[in-house]
Amino acid sequence: MKRILLLLLALTIPFFTFAQEVTEKGLDQKIDEGFKPVSDFFSAVIFFEVFEGAPFVIILLVLSALFFTLYFGFPNIRYFGRAINVVRGKYDDVEGHGIEGHPEVNIVEGDIKDTIRDESKEGEVSHFQALATAVSGTVGNGNIAGVALAIALGGPGATFWMIICGLLGMSTKFVECTLGVQYRDVGEDGTVYGGPMYYLSKGLKERGFKVLGKIAAVIFAIFCIGGSFGGGNAAQSNQATVVLKELLDLQGAGAGFWIGIILAILVGIIIIGGIKRIASVTEKVVPFMAAMYVIACLYIIFGNFSLVDDAIGLIISEAFNPTAVGVGSIIGVLLVGFKRAAFSNEAGAGSASIAHSAVKTKYSASEGLVALLEPFIDTVLICTMTALVIIIFNFGGFFEYGADVSADGSGAVMIGDEIVQGAGITSKAFAQYIPYSNVFLTIAVVLFAVSTMISWSYYGLQSWKFLFGRGKAADLVYKLLFLTFVVIGAAASMGSIWSFSDAMIFAMVFPNMIGLFFLFPIVKKQLLRYFDAIKASKS
Repeated sequence: MKRILLLLLALTIPFFTFAQEVTEKGLDQKIDEGFKPVSDFFSAVIFFEVFEGAPFVIILLVLSALFFTLYFGFPNIRYFGRAINVVRGKYDDVEGHGIEGHPEVNIVEGDIKDTIRDESKEGEVSHFQALATAVSGTVGNGNIAGVALAIALGGPGATFWMIICGLLGMSTKFVECTLGVQYRDVGEDGTVYGGPMYYLSKGLKERGFKVLGKIAAVIFAIFCIGGSFGGGNAAQSNQATVVLKELLDLQGAGAGFWIGIILAILVGIIIIGGIKRIASVTEKVVPFMAAMYVIACLYIIFGNFSLVDDAIGLIISEAFNPTAVGVGSIIGVLLVGFKRAAFSNEAGAGSASIAHSAVKTKYSASEGLVALLEPFIDTVLICTMTALVIIIFNFGGFFEYGADVSADGSGAVMIGDEIVQGAGITSKAFAQYIPYSNVFLTIAVVLFAVSTMISWSYYGLQSWKFLFGRGKAADLVYKLLFLTFVVIGAAASMGSIWSFSDAMIFAMVFPNMIGLFFLFPIVKKQLLRYFDAIKASKS
């Protein structure tokens, strides 16, 4: 334990030295100025436009999701009931127990098990427990800050396109998570390694494209590491800092920096020290906070039920006739909605398949069906709840949609005489209807942020292992870099951080889609194999 603390202290020394050297400018501003060019560069490269206002990666994501939806015959609708039955455990006897040839399967230490259906040391957890854990892991700052950002920039109409993206994303997540199980790698000790890195390298080799598979796998691993630094880390610490500064009224130039240091130490104790007690507490608290958040949303919605039909009408009308300042067209509001929805549920990025690959089952398609439900619950249900709360709140005319008053495109709006952005907008909406909700929402955002950072440290670490081997020294280097981005995220501006985070998450789409388009026939084959097994069990 002493070594861990000394290591963490050594990590903070450069930051203390840096703090002493900065005299004319605030710490946060200095860090932001250094990080912004990096953010702008990656954002410009990843979101290159095929025509004005339409980045290629968004078009690829949408059309791919539409293709999988059509090819598999609308699995998001046809297999919805079947997926629920899988979660209920109706087909547990069909699936069997354990991975064939590897009954001793373990999970890599440090995995917080946000979306893994089996994590127990002996036997399996139920499908219902798996889905409950998965939902608690995905309900986070994408649902709180991301939805607020979408509405602030694109107006209520962005909510409609978020819902459409969530529905289509169900098909994509089904495909990628089935492949994650199908091509996972099981070590001699039973440790499971999986995700796009493995179905790209192993799956494409199987199809006769060995070199392409290796290149795509390496590219994905690099982008996934970037995604773990960005969307899974910096964006989370950024929003935790936003709500903490607002609650504690911290306006100092270096407030974000010091909050980042504290968050980095907290996360570092967990991911470097492997203190399972803290991790287990987080696991129990986060589902509780997620449930409380949903209940709070429903309380506001039902408390203003007469306004719900007006809010829904506004969402639909603004989706096709946007009036938000700066949006300009249907394409503009569509892109805002799709970007935020994809960031929230990660369908198409491939990250979820890293976790799902550890499941104990003989049928890879069973886990694909379980994963299919996640975008529906995360985006279609919970993101819509957040959106309704914000829109109902803004019937009072508290801010103007699309009137971004920031200089960095972060979707900041004026509420009274205060500039508010991201999770701060949601916080204002909650405070309007629930006394002391700012304290509750601050705690929720911080816990969701820490939980997401821990989970993404696992995703990034698996990609790091794929590139640099499975040694302890390599693991430590990654974790120290990861903690550095906790501080950067807390100190830099929301615009810079979210631009970088979006770029890294969406960059994963490019190599991942190569695997999905080469291997989707395998998914069809595995799905039929699973359905045949279910039929055989009934006869």
